[in-house]
Amino acid sequence: MQAVILCAGKSTRTYPLTLSTPKPLLKIANKTILEHNLEQLRGLVNEVIIVIGYKKEMVKNLFGNKHSSIKLTYVEQKEQHGTGHALLQAKNILKDRFVLLNGDDLYSKEDIKRCLKHRYCILVKETKSPEKFGIVLIDGKSVKKILEKPEKPTTNLTNTGLYVLDKRVFDSEIKKTKRGEYETTDHINKLAKIEKVFYEKVSDFWLPVGYPWQMLEANEYILKRMKKSRIRGNIEKNATIKGTVFVGEETTIKSGSYIEGPVIIGKNCTIGPNCLIRPCTSIGNNCTVGNASEIKNSILMENAAVSHLCYIGDSIIGKNANIGGGTIATNWRHDKGNIKTAIYKKDKPTLVDTERKKFGTVIGDNVHTGANTVIYPGRKIWPDKTTLPGEIVKKDKT
Repeated sequence: MQAVILCAGKSTRTYPLTLSTPKPLLKIANKTILEHNLEQLRGLVNEVIIVIGYKKEMVKNLFGNKHSSIKLTYVEQKEQHGTGHALLQAKNILKDRFVLLNGDDLYSKEDIKRCLKHRYCILVKETKSPEKFGIVLIDGKSVKKILEKPEKPTTNLTNTGLYVLDKRVFDSEIKKTKRGEYETTDHINKLAKIEKVFYEKVSDFWLPVGYPWQMLEANEYILKRMKKSRIRGNIEKNATIKGTVFVGEETTIKSGSYIEGPVIIGKNCTIGPNCLIRPCTSIGNNCTVGNASEIKNSILMENAAVSHLCYIGDSIIGKNANIGGGTIATNWRHDKGNIKTAIYKKDKPTLVDTERKKFGTVIGDNVHTGANTVIYPGRKIWPDKTTLPGEIVKKDKT
């Protein structure tokens, strides 16, 4: 059995993180999105075809030609013309049946297993806002049609982007959509006219990661599924570990630190003294959190350093970032309204409602903030940028 994972896109919606890293390599609970999905596929498939494009060498260099028992094969989508075009790049390598997954969403092995019971299948989920996704029209136990982001959806069944197919999906030609792309859903719609395409509803989890704040939501979900603590580092006297906490090798939790799980901390980190790590925080390898700093519901990528007297709430800090002493990432509005943030397409920002009351900052790789920097909620800082001591970041630093 084979699988295809689509990992070629640039993903401007997750800027500034994806300016330097392809989205499938962004980390959630200290594992890349791609690694999470490969683990779910283990035991179900023997080969995964990864469609690469944007920063392709980073994917190949990180994973090589094998992951556990799964052979990895790479095909390149040199120009991004949609998911249908991406899938077409794998056509000559595919043998028969295969599982197709989006490379920027997280899926569950149990849900994939149930889909594999059918020759053709789509994984769907009931959502509160189906207009943000494609919706699936059904007739009994089979699929009639998939509609892409309709303004007035007639059902709340959302297409998750996971399919079980075979090479017959290529029998029908498809045309470009109004967006100028070839869509996999058009392949599915044509297949559904001549074959019975079943659907299965998500019973475990589907975690879409289209925007940075969805990384926080996925991180929270994965961390809350941790069942047992694992302490492999050094916990000094008078440090407090509460709840489910993972601490990696060669990591030191200094005296006076208080860690309230679920929390995961990688290898070779220094935490504290006297800092507070609050629930649903992931700290990558080789990170530092200084004296009297507080981290809450955030993701710190590897080699990030948060100096003394900082507050980082509901935020994502990129690789090799250095957060100067006294930096405050504010995460809520005084009027208690939803936090809005800019999303970029062709380098043009559009203000988007995150639907979150609390959302801090997204800081790119290699950023340095000056001492006592204050960052307004929802603001972003592009890779390699700096702030001056005492600077107030009221708009994105691009």
